[in-house]
Formats: sequence, C-alpha cells, structure tokens
Amino acid sequence: MADVLLLSEADLRACIALDLLSVEAIEQAFYLLATAAVAMPPILRLDIPEHRGEVDVKTAHLPGLERFAIKVSPGFFDNPKLGLPSLNGMMMLLSSRTGLLDALLLDNGYLTAIRTAAAGAVAARWLSRENSHRVALIGAGEQAALQLQALRLVRPVDEVRIWARDIGKAEALAAQLQYASELNIRVCASVDEAMTGADIAVTCTPSRDPLIADHHLSPGLHITAMGSDAEHKNEIAASALAKVDRYVADRLSQTRVLGELHHALTAGVLRDESALTELGQIVAGQRPGRSDDHQITLCDLTGTGAQDTAIANLAFARATAAGRGLHFGG
Repeated sequence: MADVLLLSEADLRACIALDLLSVEAIEQAFYLLATAAVAMPPILRLDIPEHRGEVDVKTAHLPGLERFAIKVSPGFFDNPKLGLPSLNGMMMLLSSRTGLLDALLLDNGYLTAIRTAAAGAVAARWLSRENSHRVALIGAGEQAALQLQALRLVRPVDEVRIWARDIGKAEALAAQLQYASELNIRVCASVDEAMTGADIAVTCTPSRDPLIADHHLSPGLHITAMGSDAEHKNEIAASALAKVDRYVADRLSQTRVLGELHHALTAGVLRDESALTELGQIVAGQRPGRSDDHQITLCDLTGTGAQDTAIANLAFARATAAGRGLHFGG
C-alpha cells in the first residue's frame, strides 16, 4: 500500500483559511471549467428523508493538477436536536496519474465551507459593482458569516443587514460580527428591510420557498444565491430571476437541475436561454460580466467538484509544506 497522508480538521484549519490565495484557487477552478477538458460527472445524491438527511458526492479532474478529489458531504438537518452539527464530510485525494490514494482529508465540511465562501468572493469580484459596500445577508448560519468574510476580501463592505427566520440566530450572528469588526450591522425584521439599499445580497438558507421577489430588485444590485443545491430548495422567485440583466451559473448543467435556474425553467418564465452564462466563461473573458453600474446580476452557486479538487490540492500542498498530518501505509 502506498504511503497515505491523514489530515484532521485541526490540521486543515491550521493550513487553509479563507484568504485571497483560497479565492484565487477557486477562481482558477472556474477558469479551467471554461477553458480545459475538465472531467466532472453529475453530482451523486442520496436522500434519507426520515432523518432529514442528504448526502452529496462530488468529484472532478482538473488538467494540470496532480491529484483529484472525491468528496462525501452529508447534511442531516435534525442533528442539532441531538447536539450534533448539521454538516460534516471528508475528501479523498487521489493521484491523477496512478489513481492511488495520496491523502484522506477529514475536514468535517470545513473545506467545503471555505471553497463555497471563496466562490462567493469570485462571483462578487466579477459581477458586483467595485464600490459595493452595503450587504444583505439572507440567512444567519456559518456560511452567512463566511460569505461576508469572503466579500470583504474583494469589496469595501462597511454595512451589513441580516435577516433570518429565527431572529435569535440573526442577533447572535450580528453580535459575533460586531465583536470582531467595526462594521455597521443591523438585524432586520423582514427581507424587505434587509434588501433596501443593498449593493450585494447573499442568500444562504435551505429555504423551499422563494425569499427574494421582484420588488427586491434594484438597479446595480448583485445577488449571490448559494442555498439552492437540491431540487426542492428555492430562494429566488422565478419571476425575479427572469428580470435580472445577467444570470450566471457555476455550472449550467447543475443549475438546470438543482439551482434557481431549475425553478425558472419549470415556471416557463425564461424566453431567451442563449444569454445564460457560466462564471468560468466570465473569468476567462469568453462572455461579458457586469457591463455598467445599473445592471442587476445574479450568480447561482450549486457547488462543483472542480472547487473541491482545487481546495483539496491547495490544502495538501500547504499541509505537506508545513509537515502536518500523519502518514500510514507504505
């Protein structure tokens, strides 16, 4: 058996942070999706409805990277009642040349959280106005905090409005953010209040019913919608999606099935699908992103295996350089 590196969540947290290097790794993954012969099969999904469980398996081979990742990502949403986290997971990192296992990344979902937030930063970098400073967070979980952290790497954010179904969670997140920064933060009683005057809105909930409606759209707004990663989830009203000036997907083949686009197509509100764009195409200069300060843009993020392979390779490189982890086999 070949030598395998075992990396714990603690090892990975010591090596990988939500910083510009992580954002650039994810941006490069999007670039390769548009320009290289990336092998990325459809997401394998397992539902366990009696325990509100869902398990996604994602993978991709990115030409030029020495290794590819296979990620198993469970979400069991009744776990908090048992004193357990809702999300966990792990990644296997295998050689692209031999297929041998090089590393097990026992990240408990940490790397997924980092690469998801980094994708939000990439979307904002290419689609939001450069002077965007007021953010609406729709949702108050871990990913909401990370999305804000990621946005602050690429935009001069100084005002934050938070809405969540559970106002207690929104207040807790506001207190956490206020303690760690000098941001102007307000908890909002409604989505309407949170969206008023927003330059960027991030939706990060498991909602089954649309939260963003037509009347929330305003000139210059950018929306990053990242909660709809399953057929039954829906944060953006189909009619609102049809009215944005620039719709961008992380991967159209996924958003047609899982994302906000899926609901708009089902509703039959999109007349011209030729304008649909992937984020990698914009990064690669193949399609235009935001063209003026009045456009309304929306990025539909469902999460890709390409992102997982990119962040896993970065984690492996940093961990080996730092001498982290345990070796077994060999």
